[in-house]
Amino acid sequence: MTASVAGIHESRPTAKNGMPALLCRPAAAGSYPCVMILHERYGLVPHTEDLARRLAADGFVVVAPDLFYDFPDITALRNAEAFSRPSDAQVLAACEDMFELFATVEGADPARFGMIGVCQTGRYPLLWAGKHPLQAAIVLYGAGYATDWDRTDLQPTTLDGLIDGLTARKEASVLAIFGENDFLISIPNILRFRSTLEDRNVSYQITIYPNVPHGWLNDTMPGRYRPEPAKAAWNEILAFLHAKLAPGANGHAEVSWSFRCVKSADYDFTKNVREA
Repeated sequence: MTASVAGIHESRPTAKNGMPALLCRPAAAGSYPCVMILHERYGLVPHTEDLARRLAADGFVVVAPDLFYDFPDITALRNAEAFSRPSDAQVLAACEDMFELFATVEGADPARFGMIGVCQTGRYPLLWAGKHPLQAAIVLYGAGYATDWDRTDLQPTTLDGLIDGLTARKEASVLAIFGENDFLISIPNILRFRSTLEDRNVSYQITIYPNVPHGWLNDTMPGRYRPEPAKAAWNEILAFLHAKLAPGANGHAEVSWSFRCVKSADYDFTKNVREA
């Protein structure tokens, strides 16, 4: 993927809390829905920035915040030698400040809003939806960790509690994408996630792609990147955003459930390993 995408404008604004971001928008005049894309554990790296540009090229105004910008050792963070662990409250406040940037963009329509959480940030679209309007909550190999079901000081609301918050958002739909060979998220936990959404009557679309590890959309990591499934998953994300953020798409009278899984007959989560 390239760091330069035709047909978009980009800038580097700073939210009122001092947090930097990449903001991308289509160059052509028009009215566009808004998307906030949250990064993996490494912070705002070129991979996430590239995804933001691709979203803008497809007709969205996109903000990609650097949630970990003030971490004391950014180099260690980028190299996966350190881990930033902000609280849910800190992340929610940061995203609220970032959301205000959409009001500064000509042609942005923040009433049509989607949020994408990837890996570590996968739970945050669900966190946001419990407090604010959201039409499209996208989870990319996140929010299904065993620890997401536990209550901690940093995450005082469990995953089922976050999903409880979605029940008041009749307009909100969840897209969750996982991989069979993920060493962090097991299929039983994905099924638990699915069951909880159904118990709360929340619309969802869940896909488990076969034979792919954790992080398989990231083309900057050759050991885990899988080109064809990555293309299919990206197309699934775009289709979901276009459908849920289209003008007049709000106010659903129906609840829609879609689950698609392809896995080996002898699936064994304990044999999954971290890919480079």
